[in-house]
Amino acid sequence: MLKIKDNVDLKELEKFGFQISKRDYAEIYKIKLKTSGNSSYLTIMPISREIKINTESTFIQDLSILYDLIKSGLVEKVEEKR
Repeated sequence: MLKIKDNVDLKELEKFGFQISKRDYAEIYKIKLKTSGNSSYLTIMPISREIKINTESTFIQDLSILYDLIKSGLVEKVEEKR
């Protein structure tokens, strides 16, 4: 699983175009992805810092934002919790 490193201030995500979205239980950071169909988002949950792709589309055209986060050193790979 990919996640944002614990030592990164989540406000830095706004530099990449992420916006804070209010949910019933918490705020999340999300950015819309380019797709061939319906809406798709790359979301980051503030507590777990997990990176998730929420999609209704069958084809995502551009994941360059994920590449930019990795290249900037903000992302780490961790073992999935079972």
